[in-house]
Amino acid sequence: MLGLAALILSFFAAPVAAHAPAALKPGSPQLIVVISVDQFSADLFDEYRPHFTGGLARIAGGAAFHNGYQAHSGTETCPGHSTILTSAHPAHTGIIANTWVDQSLTRSDRTVYCSEDERVPGSSTTNYTVSPMHLQVPTLGDLLKKRSPASMNVAVAGKDRAAVMMGGHDVDQRWYWDGKKFSTDRQSAALPATIQKANAAIIAALATARAPLDSPPLCQGKATPITLTPALTVGAGRFGRAAGDLRAFRASPEFDGAVLAVAAGLVQEMRLGKDAAPDILSVGLSATDYVGHSYGPGGGEMCLQLLTLDRELGDFFRALDAEGIDYAVVLTADHGGLDIPERLRANGIVQATRADSALAATLVGKTIGQRLKLSGPVLLGDLGNDVYVDRSLPPSARRRAQREAVAFYKAHPQAEAVFTAEQLAKLPVPSGSPDRWTIEQRVRASFDPKRSGDFYVVLKKYVLAIPTPGPGYASTHGSVWDYDRRVPILFWRKGMSPAPSERAADTVDIMPTLAAMIGLGLAPNSIDGVCLSVQGVGCPQR
Repeated sequence: MLGLAALILSFFAAPVAAHAPAALKPGSPQLIVVISVDQFSADLFDEYRPHFTGGLARIAGGAAFHNGYQAHSGTETCPGHSTILTSAHPAHTGIIANTWVDQSLTRSDRTVYCSEDERVPGSSTTNYTVSPMHLQVPTLGDLLKKRSPASMNVAVAGKDRAAVMMGGHDVDQRWYWDGKKFSTDRQSAALPATIQKANAAIIAALATARAPLDSPPLCQGKATPITLTPALTVGAGRFGRAAGDLRAFRASPEFDGAVLAVAAGLVQEMRLGKDAAPDILSVGLSATDYVGHSYGPGGGEMCLQLLTLDRELGDFFRALDAEGIDYAVVLTADHGGLDIPERLRANGIVQATRADSALAATLVGKTIGQRLKLSGPVLLGDLGNDVYVDRSLPPSARRRAQREAVAFYKAHPQAEAVFTAEQLAKLPVPSGSPDRWTIEQRVRASFDPKRSGDFYVVLKKYVLAIPTPGPGYASTHGSVWDYDRRVPILFWRKGMSPAPSERAADTVDIMPTLAAMIGLGLAPNSIDGVCLSVQGVGCPQR
């Protein structure tokens, strides 16, 4: 591992007492490890698969569905993580986006963060109390603990929303990076020695500068500098950072190394997988997303990130091997990502462009308000996806404003389609192979009538919803297109034969597959996914 991760792993604490065993299924793994690599698209997996030699190579040697899908339209971090261990699309999890607008709030900030408890006085989108309250369905860990109270449900991640959406409501430990240290929303949880010493090790490591990483020939070939603004050039970065630079730490392989080291430390300290009661460990690795946003996924930075992550995962799995436990791993992603248009155009995708800033809901609302002589913001929301009509307007004015807004977006050359809430509410939540879904079905899978906008704007393919790039935000995701939807779904357990598959799988299929693996029965018609054909998993008959 990188120096920081190795330092953290050297601080393993004395084990706590084991919990009482209670097997669900003979021969099932003692520990299920669920890893989400934020913004790890299937395109990146396909591109770098021949170059992996460590942990990613190991798990790609099991049941590998490289045509996995986050099937819905709102391909953001929170919705994507909400599907992985619930077997529910965002239409059912209630997690339609990272944030949404709630016009019933009395606070001035009407935007709600997916993992906040806005009931807490003083809470806001950016200064919030972390909570799973918005997740409307149980996770695999929640269901397991009801059936097997001795089982442990533990989540560790670089983002609170990843740890919350994979861990769920009933967790034994949940830890995530809060910008300065690893924190938890579990107020009653005793502070594990692993967390105490990890935070101390990170503070010590950040006190000194970090030299740039060495770039192997593969990454040197991708390291072409691209100037986006006079102050921002991307493509050839090597993750050197100044002392105390938390932002550079977060957008680097060093960040994932720290998360994996904490996860490995908790496995030992909590004795996960040490008895017959199956345990679940969810791990959210966020650095790939921060690297993708900061530099785009097509340059030398992403090359260095993925090759380093491959080595870090190899070290993590060897740490689990050393514990002598029977564990199974599934690795996937919450969404993919689009490269910067400037590099895409240089590579022949001439239609790639940045979105017109005039598409921002606030600007469109201002124009419509002037035209219709309406006061207030008229429209709320971001650039594309869910748009809300101001509910302080009289009903007739709201209807006129929505008609004008829908017509404006439909006429714009960068808009692919616009769907109203009324249209979407009439459709069933889609099922079946996600590669065959229409655009309207993808949007329906993200639609919750209580939280979604009054209409939904779909931008054309290769239109990036960042009009002007800036530090840390050169590229993004969140669209209906397959570069954002398509992700790998990889299952591995010791002794599993290589089984690459071309089948279009869905991230909602992960939970029922794991449930069958450990013998946890699921209530009929309670999930959106199906059990996948994976070696060692006896799927129930449908």
